[in-house]
Amino acid sequence: MASLKDLRDRIASVKATQKITRAMQMVAAAKLRRAEEAAEAARPYAQRMAAVLTDLASRIGAEDAPKLMVGTGKDNVHLLIVCTAERGLCGGFNSQIARHAIEHIKVLLAEGKTVKILTVGKKGFDILHRDFGQYIIDHISLREAKHLNYSHAKNIAEKVIELFKNGEFDVCTLFYSEFVSVINQQPTAQQLVPAPTIEEEEDIQEKSVVPAVYIYEPDAATILDTLIPRNIGVQIFRALLENGAGEMGAKMSAMDNATRNAGEMINKLSITYNRQRQAQITTELIEIIAGAEAL
Repeated sequence: MASLKDLRDRIASVKATQKITRAMQMVAAAKLRRAEEAAEAARPYAQRMAAVLTDLASRIGAEDAPKLMVGTGKDNVHLLIVCTAERGLCGGFNSQIARHAIEHIKVLLAEGKTVKILTVGKKGFDILHRDFGQYIIDHISLREAKHLNYSHAKNIAEKVIELFKNGEFDVCTLFYSEFVSVINQQPTAQQLVPAPTIEEEEDIQEKSVVPAVYIYEPDAATILDTLIPRNIGVQIFRALLENGAGEMGAKMSAMDNATRNAGEMINKLSITYNRQRQAQITTELIEIIAGAEAL
């Protein structure tokens, strides 16, 4: 049985941990508001961009469309961009994204496809490196970035476009977690290359934009040459913002649970301490009384 001193030390240690988790919860809550606003602000632009590309694609034939739009015509080599957080202590946030990507990897490997992985965020790299390290071709760290901006996504998009131009892959899929609420982050897979077809974008158009008639100048093919690379950057930027909001929401929830668990542990340890101390006092009183009677 632990001594009273051991119990006091353990209670003090748990109280110190509780202060840390409560402070981390408050910091995450403060960051969550800004991250959620940024993610929500990025959604309409990304959805409108997808709608415009869909409309442009319907105006030109496959032979005139840019390669990034129609792809190589094959699906033998798949590039997976797995975006996770740089830090942990956010519950199952990172593992959910990695698990979603792993399921997709296993399906592709079972079909005999070649898989290449580009990780964004340390935690995703750590998880995937254990079993699929041979498929990771590059890792991008955003640990030094104090605030996410479009330049971070643009650098990733340029790397992806360069790989495509070099014939490194046929299909590119982006994995991230879409922020729904503080307790709900939905792992999502979004195809970037080739661009989603008209049928795949119908839901986006119906839910996010009002149908409109567009007049383009210059021609649609020329506009697509500029918009498709930008769209890749926009979709990656949206994924990073969604991840940022999801990470803060998951961290706030995880730290709240940790604070509550610490409180329950402190209560149990305090009860044990009081009982043991009471038993020790009772034993000492009995010994004193017995000694007095013996005299």
